[in-house]
Amino acid sequence: MPFFINPFHTHDVSEFEGVYEPFGEAHRHPSVIAANDEKFGTKGGLPDEESDGREETPPYSAYTLEGLRAEIDSDIAASGYDSIYDRKSKIINKAIQDIGMGRYQWQLFVLCGFGWLADNLWLQGVALCLPQLTPEFGVDSNTIRFTTCALFVGLCCGASFWGVASDLIGRRPAFNLSLFICGVFGIAAGGAPNWIGACGLFAALGFGVGGNLPVDGALFLEFLPFASGNLLTMLSIWWPVGQLLGSLIAWGFIPQYSCETTLYPCSMTAPGEQCCDPANNKGWRYLVFTLGSLTFFMFCCRFFLFHLFESPKFLLSRGRQAEAVASVHGIAYKNGAKTWLTQEILNEIGGVSASPEDEKLKTSQIIGRTLEKFSTQRIAPLFGTRKLGTMTALIWFCWATIGMGYPLFNAFLPQYLANTGKGLPPTPTAIVYRNYAITSIIGVPGSIIACYTVDVKYIGRKGTIAFSTLLTAIFLFLFTIKSDSDYQLAMTSLEAFWQNIMYGVLYAYTPEVFPAPNRGTGTGIASFFNRVTGLCAPIVAVHAGSVSPAAPVYASGGLILAAFVAMCLFPIETRGKQSL
Repeated sequence: MPFFINPFHTHDVSEFEGVYEPFGEAHRHPSVIAANDEKFGTKGGLPDEESDGREETPPYSAYTLEGLRAEIDSDIAASGYDSIYDRKSKIINKAIQDIGMGRYQWQLFVLCGFGWLADNLWLQGVALCLPQLTPEFGVDSNTIRFTTCALFVGLCCGASFWGVASDLIGRRPAFNLSLFICGVFGIAAGGAPNWIGACGLFAALGFGVGGNLPVDGALFLEFLPFASGNLLTMLSIWWPVGQLLGSLIAWGFIPQYSCETTLYPCSMTAPGEQCCDPANNKGWRYLVFTLGSLTFFMFCCRFFLFHLFESPKFLLSRGRQAEAVASVHGIAYKNGAKTWLTQEILNEIGGVSASPEDEKLKTSQIIGRTLEKFSTQRIAPLFGTRKLGTMTALIWFCWATIGMGYPLFNAFLPQYLANTGKGLPPTPTAIVYRNYAITSIIGVPGSIIACYTVDVKYIGRKGTIAFSTLLTAIFLFLFTIKSDSDYQLAMTSLEAFWQNIMYGVLYAYTPEVFPAPNRGTGTGIASFFNRVTGLCAPIVAVHAGSVSPAAPVYASGGLILAAFVAMCLFPIETRGKQSL
């Protein structure tokens, strides 16, 4: 395969020679064979190599089409959907599982990680700009927080739009366009002529970056073998890396090329008075230009250096079965593996309709399936038992409270670090951004440690998330006691460390507690609550900050503490157990 392939190229199986092997001779994944043996009582089903044939192979063996049909029937019964599209989707799942984890998925892990990185990179990037927008545009330090609100409006709109758009126009265009839009408007935001313009451009880039989490997560999952499903949780490791990069870049630019935050714009001061000249306040612009360029570079890596095959499931939904098979063959080719998938097997096991149009999901059906996740029919099973209903309500409550509590503190942290109390000069800019960078560095190991503590006996998911959430709330309250910069650095560093553990476990724990047929609904509503309350955080910060500079921090600590109380009541522990 050549180094560069037209990103819009339509593939055919003939392009990937040497990857096909007959189903009867295929190397099935051990997890598939084990599941088959458990369900149908077979013992692997493959005859001895010295046998003259396979006539003694049990009918439900993992190596027979009847066995594959039985596997698909079992999966369909569990999912609740039974159509030609759903059956063929299950067959493709089996084919990707048998190909296994390889080069293609690991490259995709890095490129999808760029999306998670960009999401937090811009959330922190805007926060890092806020102190310097005040002297340049003449907006007070409290009102300037509406800049973050503009970003969150874009994030919410982007998350809603790109999730549906990826089902209509394809995963590949949405995967690339989201970072492209973010990169272009990110670079443009560096040249914003006024505060309103900056807010508009931040909202536009938020629309792009808001699509990363839903699109990248769904895309990666569709190419991921079921046995490697935990890698989806590991994508969250890229989240603190975004904050780390943003803080280090800001530390390099803003202290060197910025006005004092106590100054006013020259356009608002009398001649001869000390003021903030935009020519002397370009640090935040250099930061935004750099973040925009970095985001655009990540887009270029996705678009030009990696050839993304369109999702086979999307191709199936649009009636492009031959291309779906070719995508699976392409994955096998990239991984140096083989695959047994053919159109004939899809038709034999999945079925064939009288009209090809009947196998294609209409646009209304695609949108309907998306909206159906939020229907009472899909939500009701989440409250089917007292235990599951309690768990559902509590986990949604945690996502809502943390969704507001996290940005109430982190989205305005540079402002808090600069505040030294009434009647005292603000902390020097160089110290503020140095402390922010140190906080980001110390927070990174938290996400990694979370991956190990969740499986420790007697601690598990519940113990890890509750303990880390409690300490996060405690350090938030302790932050407000003193305005000394060294003391604040110690508190923010400890808070960031435990906060990243909290978020890492929350991302892993949430999908595990929901039953498989309703997992998308449960996690989708949790994410919805998280974004909506996050959108409200800047509004709360503006009004609470007008009463007391420490009020938003108290509110953040209170919300995180409320989440801790809810976590103590979690009735389900998933450590060492299979998902429902």
